[in-house]
Amino acid sequence: MPLASINGTEIHYDEHGAGPAVVLIHGLGSSGADWAFQLPALRPHFRVIVPDLRGAGLSGKPAGPYRVEQFADDIWALLEHLGETEAQLVGFSLGGAVALEMALQRATQVPSVVTINTLPSYRIDQWAKWWQARAQILMVRWLGLPRAARMIGARLFPEPHQAAMRRRVEEVVGANARRPYLDTVRALMNWCAADRVAGLHSRLFMLSAEYDYTTLAEKRHWAERLGAEHRVIAGSRHGTPFDSINATNACLYAWLSGQPLPPDAELSVDGPERTPAMAPD
Repeated sequence: MPLASINGTEIHYDEHGAGPAVVLIHGLGSSGADWAFQLPALRPHFRVIVPDLRGAGLSGKPAGPYRVEQFADDIWALLEHLGETEAQLVGFSLGGAVALEMALQRATQVPSVVTINTLPSYRIDQWAKWWQARAQILMVRWLGLPRAARMIGARLFPEPHQAAMRRRVEEVVGANARRPYLDTVRALMNWCAADRVAGLHSRLFMLSAEYDYTTLAEKRHWAERLGAEHRVIAGSRHGTPFDSINATNACLYAWLSGQPLPPDAELSVDGPERTPAMAPD
């Protein structure tokens, strides 16, 4: 099990393939294992580095509070440990915030960034955001993580053919320790790059689900402001790397290899015939 001593804790990571470095950064309550459906598309072409953030997966879970800036600094230290001076970054949800923060910290070392269902600010500036954040914290406190995970899974993957994905959420999110999970929620709530986006010099691609927690209008606003390429996956919910594997992989490979992105018309959620019967182990 590869572990690196980073900034006072142990950071677990996996490596796959060879070539230009690509870092895949997972979402809240998850781990690097959640990128299993993307690895077959990327590892023949890139050196894919897949860390677990502190407080998650097999990484250490030191006492908080946590900060998105700290997550970003951890991954930069990991890349230095692995002998990489630059990398393309792919982040899902929370991981997208970490990727943007990394690009802001070291603009010349990040050729490009992909965010999936991410905004450059999670500061509470709207009623809907306040409710999303508070509901998640209260749900975990009152119901416990296993029951909260069942509710999250049902919302992310409501279709009968997505049962394996629902079970994956229940098992993985439900197994989190409450303290680091809530510390990570608070880290995301307290992070904002809105007033620093002029410092982003990386090529930026935003991939959005049609039915994500936050609106497409807000995503489009930020894509225009950031000069980012933007694509929408029809029918997808927040768990896009799971419910839209084929569209996600097509977009990631095209962007990371410098090829044209598929148009929106070709991007849609996976149907029953294309949905794996089992989630990653």
